[in-house]
Amino acid sequence: MLEALKEKVFKANLDLVKHGLVLFTWGNVSGIDRSRGLVVIKPSGVDYTTMKATDMVVVDLKGNKVEGSLKPSSDTPTHLELYKAFPEIGGIVHTHSTYATAWAQAGKAIPITGTTHADYFASVIPCTDDMPAEWVMGEYEKETATAIIKAFTGKKPLEIPGVLVKNHGPFTWGKSPDEAVHNSVVLEEVAKMAQIAYTIHPDLTMNPALVKKHYERKHGKDAYYGQK
Repeated sequence: MLEALKEKVFKANLDLVKHGLVLFTWGNVSGIDRSRGLVVIKPSGVDYTTMKATDMVVVDLKGNKVEGSLKPSSDTPTHLELYKAFPEIGGIVHTHSTYATAWAQAGKAIPITGTTHADYFASVIPCTDDMPAEWVMGEYEKETATAIIKAFTGKKPLEIPGVLVKNHGPFTWGKSPDEAVHNSVVLEEVAKMAQIAYTIHPDLTMNPALVKKHYERKHGKDAYYGQK
């Protein structure tokens, strides 16, 4: 079942290791088949060095396991709620990459400090609010998505394809698992750049016109970046 999607999700998970975004078993990637309402996700706690495409777990949008001998990622409820809230996305990544996680632990949104950020994210990368104790002690992973969805009130998920969960770490997404991984790599880099830039110039700001120009030349209706 969903063999092609399993392979894509498997390879996307390995790309997290390739790009230095995960250690040990940290992190996960999922992908969704919208036509069937099924999600493929990394199994929980399985080492990347021994993991196989056939280890990927298939669940429905209610969290029921449809196929697979292993347990799905513990973050599965977060992925499922995001797929339901953001129908335009096709893949989700969660990591504990160093710089993005540091911003999350500090509870700070990542401001735009340069054009690399603006090429991929139309605005600041938001950080969620503190989660109430009843959320944490209740359906924690599901409520993590609630916090993310709240942070995106009035925002378009594909214009800002990532978020920081306060005291936890980053989630990114895209139209596919591959694109979600790409955005995760970019998020880590812009988090690192922002940290270094503010060390050099604590009062740094960026011209909004330059932000708009760089975002729209790649993503606007008249985009001209690349071989389009």
